[in-house]
Amino acid sequence: MSEVKSVHADMLPLLRARLEREGLTCILQKGDAVLTSTQRGIRPLLEWIGANADTAGASAADRIVGRAAALLYVYMGVKEVYAEVLSEGGLAVLGGSGIRAEYGVLTPRIINRAGTGICPMEQAVLAVTDPAEALAALRARAQELRSTP
Repeated sequence: MSEVKSVHADMLPLLRARLEREGLTCILQKGDAVLTSTQRGIRPLLEWIGANADTAGASAADRIVGRAAALLYVYMGVKEVYAEVLSEGGLAVLGGSGIRAEYGVLTPRIINRAGTGICPMEQAVLAVTDPAEALAALRARAQELRSTP
């Protein structure tokens, strides 16, 4: 049993290194099961949730984690997250849910890809605290964005 704990304690640095080495945007690992993605934003998380992936107790490494991604990680039941960039709101969500968080850079907020304002996914969950409500709001926002030319 102690071997599992010592291996787990080293999981975030290993996932972080793999994220960088393989050019991934997101990686989750639970035991021998590994999920990886090169898709941007919260798309991988939404897909894994939609596929009912077994993520409870997993470790995750991600390029960017704001409130939106943090709420999804809570919904997914992960136990720890490394983010290259983590927003203060994301850190509060993770910490408030007992999820261990490590980061490279802590930022006040996550901005949109054009750099002109807050990320639309972040905006969708500004006032949301329940992970299931966040999932519904984020799915709706993602659908809106896909429908917009």
